[in-house]
Amino acid sequence: MRAVVFTGAGGNEVIDLVERPDPVPTGNDVRVRVRYAGLNPADAQQRNGIYPAPPGSPADIPGLEVSGVVEAIGESVTTWQPGDRVFGLVGGGGLADRVIVNERHLARVPDSLADADAAAVPEAYMTAHDAIRSQAGLRMGETLLVHGAAGGVGSAAVQIGLAAGARVIGVVRSESSHQAVKALGAEVVHDADFAAEVAELTGGRGADVILELVGAPHFPANLEAIAVRGRIIVVGVGAGSEVQIPLLRLMQKRIRVQGTVLRARPIEQKAEVVRAFEREVLPALASGRVRPVIDQIFPAEQVRSAFDRLEGKGKVGKVLLDFGV
Repeated sequence: MRAVVFTGAGGNEVIDLVERPDPVPTGNDVRVRVRYAGLNPADAQQRNGIYPAPPGSPADIPGLEVSGVVEAIGESVTTWQPGDRVFGLVGGGGLADRVIVNERHLARVPDSLADADAAAVPEAYMTAHDAIRSQAGLRMGETLLVHGAAGGVGSAAVQIGLAAGARVIGVVRSESSHQAVKALGAEVVHDADFAAEVAELTGGRGADVILELVGAPHFPANLEAIAVRGRIIVVGVGAGSEVQIPLLRLMQKRIRVQGTVLRARPIEQKAEVVRAFEREVLPALASGRVRPVIDQIFPAEQVRSAFDRLEGKGKVGKVLLDFGV
């Protein structure tokens, strides 16, 4: 197989594309043949040496998601057969053209989704759905505020929120992102003064749920943008993780602030995330009501350029690698 590996911790100089023996599935594991693979901020953090793969996952092959065709199955697998189109979650090893994944961490790809579109789904849509629906409890008629709304998880959250019957406000930094998020159906505010703009849009009430994908710079302004009894769920801290929170404001508004990660969860908890995604998001993907957003696709040989794009400004949706298999 061909796999992206990190030869150490650092910048793009530690990234390489190498040949490795094909992994052999055993027990409840499935081997998936991958055409396209999605990059995520966690991959860059792993490259930098600050977010190692969890135990049991390849230590030097990044990648949190898989999409492709079942190629081989372990002796205990009952759900899948070779030839099935699937997508799902892995703790690591996803940036390769052959990936091992637990059978319970996979869902069936709708026939209406092209291979590249399917590759833009797993981590973004499962993370977004788990955060705003399963954990923050976003309900019909509520208002959702999404920071980083033009990114992979952000654009997924915008669409999932709208599909759930919520009002969605997306926070962006650039004009190109503004137009892209508006095209998804969200109202758009600007990062520099988002709390004041949210107050104006909501008549001073604020958002019921805030999805924080950027981190520390948005606090304590998030406490001004949130409604009484609102929920702030923190999924990303790429711009910083240390904040000072005025506890009195937290008390006055009876706000819940919660953090979450997906990668390091136990097998059973990840399986629950995939099943919830199947129930609530997969039908919308199959019908086209929710549609994956792709920023750019790079040949696997240009993986360093793909990481540059992942970490650059102005991207809209997912950055993918094409393994050409």
